[in-house]
This record gives sequence, C-alpha cells and structure tokens, in this order.
Amino acid sequence: MMEEDKSKLKKVYTGSLWQAEMVKSLLGNSNIESSIKDGGVVNVVLPETAIGVTVLVAEKDYGPAMEIVREFEQTQQEE
Repeated sequence: MMEEDKSKLKKVYTGSLWQAEMVKSLLGNSNIESSIKDGGVVNVVLPETAIGVTVLVAEKDYGPAMEIVREFEQTQQEE
C-alpha cells in the first residue's frame, strides 16, 4: 500500500498467522490490497502458535473486504 494510505487503514480480521494469510489471499483474489500487521515477528518466533495477527485494508475497501471475511469465518465454523 502507498505510504499516505496508512492513516486510513482499517482492521478487517484478527486471528492466527495462517488464518490471516488465508484472508489476505482471499482479499487479493478479489483485487483488494491488504497487509498483515505483526505477522513477520510472530512468524519467526512462534509460527504455529501465532494469534493476534491482524489484516488491514484501505478504508475504501472495508465493506467488500468484510463480506469476504464473513464468508471465510463462516466456512471456518462449519469445519
């Protein structure tokens, strides 16, 4: 994301590192740019137990991103 957009980032998901990476991938498939906060440090130290990893999107993409996140969360509950 461009530097000036960072002040307008919104959190759409918080979970484990692999879940956050999955959400980021799903968002990317819909042409929604996202970034992961805290993923790098956690990935090095405790990759399999990482929780609290956040996915951020630009404010303009918040609505469509949340629809994707809700679908992802629903599939996770069904498993």
